[in-house]
Order: sequence, then structure tokens, then C-alpha cells
Amino acid sequence: MGDREAWEAEAEHWVTFVRTPDHDAYCFYRDSFFDNIMPTAGAVTLEVGAGEGRVTRDLLVRGHRVVALDGSITLLHHAADLDSVHRYVQADAVRLPFGSGSVDIAVAYNSLMDFDDIATAAGEVARVLAIGGAFCICITHPVQYSGGFDGDGVDAQYMVRDDYFGTHPFNEEVDRNGITMRFCGWTRPMQDYFAALFNAGFVVDALQEPVPSTHEGRYKRWHRVPMFLHIRAIKT
Repeated sequence: MGDREAWEAEAEHWVTFVRTPDHDAYCFYRDSFFDNIMPTAGAVTLEVGAGEGRVTRDLLVRGHRVVALDGSITLLHHAADLDSVHRYVQADAVRLPFGSGSVDIAVAYNSLMDFDDIATAAGEVARVLAIGGAFCICITHPVQYSGGFDGDGVDAQYMVRDDYFGTHPFNEEVDRNGITMRFCGWTRPMQDYFAALFNAGFVVDALQEPVPSTHEGRYKRWHRVPMFLHIRAIKT
């Protein structure tokens, strides 16, 4: 099953997962991304892998003129339900339906790690970006795929259990507070993402391993181990 099919199959679960208040980590990490990685809005900002639209909605609040795309038609319908303007497009990240140099900023927030072909996707983003345009990325931190906490406590140790290197498919079901979501994608080391960016003509000019904006509950221990990786790469 490809990334598009996997997300379409889980679309309704994902909407419940992210729209249930205080259920998902996004609200505790997004400000760091918007404040430290995203540049000032230009003429057009493209979101690649928009899902149900939460990042696009936050970009709009911050003054961006957004065009958003995703492979899942169900997720796009949910996104459009909260947006009166027709700004959502069904498309594949390896065949972006935009002209060369037509975009000022591209965003891939928690989507790049799910793409089957990140090298081609990075090349397509580079094609549609203007020279000097920024590709702003959030991914699950690659170290997450090789280990995990050895318990539920705040002070639980983080243990490395599997190989960090190599590219491997993952298929994991998460059940939290009675809400179930199956995540499918690829485990890749950090160097693979950087190689895809460099080969597409990008230069990375910002990187951060953010901590959550709260110390409450299960997020306290994520001040010791990174959950996400934020990257800004500039088209040269």
C-alpha cells in the first residue's frame, strides 16, 4: 500500500485523532515551527501533504496565501469543510501541478516521512519554488523509529532497540484514550533527508529539535528526548 492509499484508509481516524482537543502533540510544537522556521509570508505558500488542513488554517491566520494539496480525497473534503475558499487540490507530491518557480514558500509538516519517494518529492518542490524560496519541514525525529521509552512514567528511560540506519517501512497502530490511528510510512536516518535536499539543490539554513511548550502530563519527558525535527532549506 502506497502513502496515498494508506492515508485514505485512515482518513476518518486521523480527523478524530487530531481534532479531539488536547489529544495530539501538534498544538505544543507548532509555535516553535511558525516562529523559528517559517519565513514571512510571500505571494504563494504551498503546503504539501495538508491532510485535514490544520497547518493551512494556521498559516492563513499568520497571513499566508496558501494553496494546499494532499493525496487523500477524504482528508481534503474535511479540510474544505472548515474553509470557505477553494484552496485544496488532490495531487501527488512527486507530480506537483504547479509551474516552475511559481511558489515562494513550501511546507511539508509531518508528511515527508510518509512519502514513498522523498528524493523525487524534494526535486518537485525545488522545481516549483522560486530561487531563494524556502522549504519548511517538520518530520518525526528519526531517532524515534529506533527506540522508545521503557515505561509510561515521566522518568522512564529512552531505549534504543532497533537499527537506526537503513530505510524500512513501518506500520504501527496507536490507541490513546480510546482513539485509534494506524500510521504507515518509512523509517529513514537523518542523512537520507539531507541527501534528498542537497541533491535537489537546497541549502539548509535552519534546524531545530523543539521541545513541547508544556511540561504537563506525558509531555514532560519529551523535554529530554526529541519528538520532532524542524528544517528550513533554501533553493539555490
